[in-house]
Amino acid sequence: MDWDDVRHFLALARSGSIRAAGASLGVSHSTVARRVDGLEARLAARLFDRSRDGYTLTEAGLQMLASAERIEHEMAALERGLVGQDERLCGEVALTCCDNYLADVLLRELTRFCRAYPEVELSFTVDSRPFDLSKREADVAIRALSRGAQPPEHLIGIKLAPVTIASYVATVHAERLAPELDGTEPRWISFDDRKMQEVLIADSSYPHVPAWGAFSTFELVVRAACEGLGLVMLPTYVGDREPALRRLARPDLRHMADLWLLSHPDLRDNARFRATRACIADAMRRHAGLFTGEGWCTDAPGRPEIASDGPARPS
Repeated sequence: MDWDDVRHFLALARSGSIRAAGASLGVSHSTVARRVDGLEARLAARLFDRSRDGYTLTEAGLQMLASAERIEHEMAALERGLVGQDERLCGEVALTCCDNYLADVLLRELTRFCRAYPEVELSFTVDSRPFDLSKREADVAIRALSRGAQPPEHLIGIKLAPVTIASYVATVHAERLAPELDGTEPRWISFDDRKMQEVLIADSSYPHVPAWGAFSTFELVVRAACEGLGLVMLPTYVGDREPALRRLARPDLRHMADLWLLSHPDLRDNARFRATRACIADAMRRHAGLFTGEGWCTDAPGRPEIASDGPARPS
């Protein structure tokens, strides 16, 4: 049985849609259909029921699913074992982090790293969803975990930096939105999770200021604040680097979470992954003030500088 056929079968079984399966595999929907049709023909068994609502596994398909997932697990372990022994500083490194502001900090460092190691090819994704490192959806992941939380036991985790939030207002709208002044009508711009926002507001220096709106990303929240739609609570590595924002008189710095560097233990000794992890960890240490909030300078609202002395060497 062709492993590629099994991969296409699994993608379709999990998504129930030819197009979604193709997107997850990076191939056309016609390729998925052809692979699955060919697999059914070779097995002389119908694995899916087709309908206008999508693809549903038959009894035979359900039986195959368990075996296919075992094969997938074994193939992933085999690949990790081989890749994990690679001592060459060359090849692809798939990195993911959770937002564009963090990516911007890292990319400055990683640019120098890639120049020092030109045979290392970086694949960088910004996405907050969980990546399955066992299946090598990413080789290195940077994720925010709640304060005190630990990464999954099957992964190697290095705590990089705290996620410290502070309260901000757009400088040009500060007088109109000042929560300390009488006659103003401030409001907090809210993320999608209004319940969490209300907990933070109640614990802030301005509990009387109501929440407003629902914005899904840091970029949208920052843009809304710059347009004068309200006050915002942001991680300091976001708010302190936005020239149009300034901290409120009582910014309420709070350590809410931690950024972790995650990887699979089977890839611990791979030279290029080890070097990448070292570069990222070194960069975060040297820019610690940006994440603790101690890098703020009231005399220079242009915000903390991001500088580098060069790429970290693998240890």
